[in-house]
Amino acid sequence: MPLFRFLQPSNLTVSPRIRRENIVVYEVSASIDQCPTVIEENSPIVLRYKTPYFRASAGIVMPPVPRNETWVVGWIQACTQMEFYNTYGDIGMSSWELPELREGRVKAISDSDGVSYPWYGNTTETVTLTGPTSKPSHLTVSMNDNFYPSVTWAVPISNSNTPMLSHITRDQSFITWLVAINSERIVLQTVRWRMRVDIAVDPDMPLGSRASLVGRPHQEQPHILNYQEPIPPNALGRPNANDAQVLMWRPRRGAPLVVIPPK
Repeated sequence: MPLFRFLQPSNLTVSPRIRRENIVVYEVSASIDQCPTVIEENSPIVLRYKTPYFRASAGIVMPPVPRNETWVVGWIQACTQMEFYNTYGDIGMSSWELPELREGRVKAISDSDGVSYPWYGNTTETVTLTGPTSKPSHLTVSMNDNFYPSVTWAVPISNSNTPMLSHITRDQSFITWLVAINSERIVLQTVRWRMRVDIAVDPDMPLGSRASLVGRPHQEQPHILNYQEPIPPNALGRPNANDAQVLMWRPRRGAPLVVIPPK
């Protein structure tokens, strides 16, 4: 487990302004569970798959907080790249897309829960400190993330229920920041991670034996950076990735079609 020490808690003193050098990040960990993606073929309508979890946690010591100040410490996450293709033989493919990201108009899109902007969530993911506090505060924040989507066996724009799904490919990258926010924003740690899924499907096989994992069974482990990356503006507010994504149908012949528009 990586260990980072920036300042001993005994050196903390009351200051009219909290600075980066007064905040102690004494432990940061980031990992992806060492287990393969699980495929579920329980439904005649959809295939489901469940990836291993990305997990991050950190211990922080905040110096005494002055009167009339409130600090929130926690995790902010953004998606920086997404390829998510479901192929249906030689007919075409459906594709979940983030248009602004795909076209290079933004560098990242918020992966907040859609309520707690800019934070990833508001349970274990954040801690709020309201001054005045007379002593240093020891905090722990943690988060986890995984994929658990449904993919239709049949072509999504078709009235037919005939299974045609032949391949699922997903490759998605994220940046996760440990941040302290008051009137200013202090980035304490930056983590980069990636989740990949590659599933081959034989739609002619009976339900329960159609799909199998191909490629590497385990995910590449996250990278805890030894420098801090700035947080792009689109990582901090609406829309989040779930609301911004579009489901496209891209036939082998013919024009693309929007199946599910952004929210």
